[in-house]
Amino acid sequence: MKLSIIIPVFNEVNTIREIVERVKKVSINGVKKEIIIVDDGSNDGSKEKIMRMKNVKRIFFSKNQGKGMAIRRALGQASGEYVLIQDADLEYDPQDYSALLKPILDKRATVVYGSRFLGPHKNMLFWHRLANQFISFLTNILFNSTLSDIEVGYKLFPRQLALDLKLKCQGFEFEPEITAKILKCGIRIFEVPISYYGREYWEGKKITGKDAVLALFYLLKYWLMP
Repeated sequence: MKLSIIIPVFNEVNTIREIVERVKKVSINGVKKEIIIVDDGSNDGSKEKIMRMKNVKRIFFSKNQGKGMAIRRALGQASGEYVLIQDADLEYDPQDYSALLKPILDKRATVVYGSRFLGPHKNMLFWHRLANQFISFLTNILFNSTLSDIEVGYKLFPRQLALDLKLKCQGFEFEPEITAKILKCGIRIFEVPISYYGREYWEGKKITGKDAVLALFYLLKYWLMP
């Protein structure tokens, strides 16, 4: 099995080298890795660091286009049967790859999400957690599911499935769009606990309340669409 690990990057000069090294160190029996880094118009020196990296595929945007667009572009160049999204900060630990892959390798699941709420995690911002839980709650009502964390960064899915879903997202709405479309296909998403080390906004956290409102909008949009 070959796994394509997509790393969208926007102004992560302080963490991009370390997260790539952590990803490279992870070894899983029977799984080959391909790392695809998409620099989404960074202007803080991230691009220069990425250009010096070896044994990775690199995609550069001339201007910021959003996480969703970065992932969509990388999907077109990925060669793995499965794809895993890895944020460029240090909030998610690549040591959790084994737990994410196990249901796939055991042929017990098609799509696997990590859950920050089921595993050990650094204390989160109250309103951030509340928004995440409400978005997951609404998802479960609309699509008859029992997911605990649809906004999680760690999503593992077949590359061909993602291409077939014809994703249109530009930014953080990638999370509700892909989740809604997977559930509408009748695929039950498998969740596993992951560790989480949330950042503060002064450390570079980018998602805001506006993104939570957009997530709700896109959930309703894809629920209503045929």
